[in-house]
Amino acid sequence: MSAAAAMAGADASTARLSERRKLAIFLIMAIGQFMAVLDIQIVVASLSSIQSGLSAGLDEIDWVQTAYLVAEVVMIPLSAFLAKAMSTRWMFVASAGAFTLASLLCGLAWDLPSMIAFRVIQGFVGGAMIPLVFATGFVFFDGAKAAMATAALGVIATLAPTLGPTIGGWITDSFSWRWLFFVNVAPGLLVTAALVALGPIDRGDVRLFGRIDWLHAASLVVFLGGLQYVLEEGPRRQWLQDRTLAAVAWATLIGAAVFAERCVYSKSPLVRLEPFRRRGFTAAVILSFVVGFGLYTGVYLTPVYLAQVRDYSSLDIGSTVFVTGVFMTVAAGPAAWLTTRIDQRVVLAIGLALYAVSFLMMSAIGPDWGFRELFWPQAVRGVAVLFSMVPVVGLAMSDLPTSELRDASGISNLMRNVGGAVGIALANTWLLAYFNLHFVGLLGSVSQSPDEAVRALSGLTQLFGAGGVEPGRGQLMAMGAMARGISAQALTLAFDDVFRLGAWIFGACILLTPFCRPGPMTEARRHEAAAYGH
Repeated sequence: MSAAAAMAGADASTARLSERRKLAIFLIMAIGQFMAVLDIQIVVASLSSIQSGLSAGLDEIDWVQTAYLVAEVVMIPLSAFLAKAMSTRWMFVASAGAFTLASLLCGLAWDLPSMIAFRVIQGFVGGAMIPLVFATGFVFFDGAKAAMATAALGVIATLAPTLGPTIGGWITDSFSWRWLFFVNVAPGLLVTAALVALGPIDRGDVRLFGRIDWLHAASLVVFLGGLQYVLEEGPRRQWLQDRTLAAVAWATLIGAAVFAERCVYSKSPLVRLEPFRRRGFTAAVILSFVVGFGLYTGVYLTPVYLAQVRDYSSLDIGSTVFVTGVFMTVAAGPAAWLTTRIDQRVVLAIGLALYAVSFLMMSAIGPDWGFRELFWPQAVRGVAVLFSMVPVVGLAMSDLPTSELRDASGISNLMRNVGGAVGIALANTWLLAYFNLHFVGLLGSVSQSPDEAVRALSGLTQLFGAGGVEPGRGQLMAMGAMARGISAQALTLAFDDVFRLGAWIFGACILLTPFCRPGPMTEARRHEAAAYGH
């Protein structure tokens, strides 16, 4: 099927849908997206409970999350091809149905291998729902409506991982860890049944299944799966110093080379690179990577600080970081409004600048920061998320013909997820490096002032002694308290450095915004681009 024919078919099918039905389909698909994104992080606060319930080892339980992430990132670029073959409705119905079944099986898992297998299925089918809803929003809506749809999806895509650990911790404490997965069953059935009832969105072409380039498929799995694995495990395994990780990294490079070759020379590529012919799309996709870097790094670093430095519980962390979600929701309307009235590049530059400001505010973080001190940095970051995501999605997809929207959405979402994975991996690596640097420096300062250290140790020993602790044990406890204090201070200084580095990165990325191609999000421009092939 030619691009023009695909576009014409999609437009004809869409034209038959009423505005009310379009909105209903979009909202149902958004629920599916929320489920898929939420399940990335919902297990984080409950891994110890899952480990105990499945009798798994401490070094194995992280695969409950890693398996989902690896499978999800592989599916995201494949979703466009599968939607073309099956149609958007049946692809989403199949994904939502399989996600619901996989969630039920995860809740019934009897050991770690069964859990990992079901999480792979869950992540794989969940990964299809995320880009499809973005593409559908651009097919259904124009102008301000398209911007508002992007803003709503941006809130979902960012709020779900932010709330995931808190919701997961509450569910595990109130019921059991198995309900982390059982809660998906009812909404999953709703999404599946509702999309079947709401009718077709576009037409599929099942003949595409007979033209699958299996080498392209294999190289995509090796490339993206290997990349996600390396980024997940790298900080913990000291990167290429670990033999297994080094072998996976080499396989990833080979897979990337074959994948790129197949994208260009395959007669039926699974991932089409036609959107990259437009300079504006390429620049926007690079900035999508940057937005993902800031989104996931910010979501990740603040809870880690609260857990490791302040020793907050999951519920305390959730009540503190919820500020970001509130301001993301508040900023959705203004971001969508501005995106349709001024140059989208200006809105994006404002968002990146706000990211830089929020990270710079966090670079002064102290060992006793809590809700009050973190309020404004998180508020600024919440606004920055929507002022970045709405225009960057618009800049990536507004100048494309309808036939390329699904591919563009898959690529854009993939780059945002990869940016987040790279950001978290780098943040962990930088944290460890800066922690070691500051820990050594603080120990050096203590050794240069032995009298002060002895007085502090003596004071702590007396304090423990006043509480009824024996002198020998009291001295050991005092030494442990001093070591923890030094570690906490070193870790806090490491967070300062990482946030400061992030601020510089976002400030520098503002220079990329002029390379994007501005323009309103209108159906007329898509028709024009398709008619003239540029």
